[in-house]
Amino acid sequence: MTVDAHHHVWDLSVRDQDWIAEGSGIRRDFTVADLAPEALAAGVDRTVLVQTITVPEETPEFLALAAAHDLIGGVVGWTDLTRPDVADELARLRELPGGQYLKGIRHQVQGEPDPQWLLRADVRRGLAAVADAGLVYDLVVLPHQLPACARAAADHEGLTFVLDHLGKPPIASGAREPWATAVRTLAARPNTVCKLSGMVTEADPATWTVDDLRPYADAVLDAFGPQRLMFGSDWPVCTLAATYGEVLGAARELTSPADRTQIFETTATRVYGL
Repeated sequence: MTVDAHHHVWDLSVRDQDWIAEGSGIRRDFTVADLAPEALAAGVDRTVLVQTITVPEETPEFLALAAAHDLIGGVVGWTDLTRPDVADELARLRELPGGQYLKGIRHQVQGEPDPQWLLRADVRRGLAAVADAGLVYDLVVLPHQLPACARAAADHEGLTFVLDHLGKPPIASGAREPWATAVRTLAARPNTVCKLSGMVTEADPATWTVDDLRPYADAVLDAFGPQRLMFGSDWPVCTLAATYGEVLGAARELTSPADRTQIFETTATRVYGL
């Protein structure tokens, strides 16, 4: 089995995706029907569908999609971690059609102006509720927010934190610090995992090569080890720089045969309970 632990879908007729710039190559609908032939042709058997926008209606829609499509093995949804009744809301989501596919929660922390957002008292209460619900928490952050991620992981030892897109290192510039040090600090927490995802769009989308990505892939492989690293395509965002097959091929080229079963199957299956 090959698992794609990170992709999205959206329908602009249902709601706008205001983070997509006008004129962007991805400012159109992307559905499971669009993904399925590409994923299956690449040998992907199971996927994790990840939230795209912070509205409460999206997560129930994604759960219903998972129930209707064998390809989707799990959903990382969104709910407001700061709401006082967040535990009740998580329980409500689990009772919806497809609720058994809810595996994690994510918030666009990268858009929060406070670099310590994860350490706020109301957010900490929400993270505790996520842990109590038996879910994981996906981190979509920028490099300067990684220290707060490490603090949060230390404060919530019973919660698994999944770092999306390597923490968005500045691959296009070739710079590695302070990102690399911050990633190692986060990885020192045993309740952290990283996705080998999102690299081609952090590189130069027109000229990237596998060698451009290699120092960053090597850094997270060294920090987390293959048992805490999982592949994600970040489709369809990745199509701004590469096809689905090219992203998967690059990830395979960046990993050794001895590590691939863990990175492309075991880690995601274990962490998300697929």
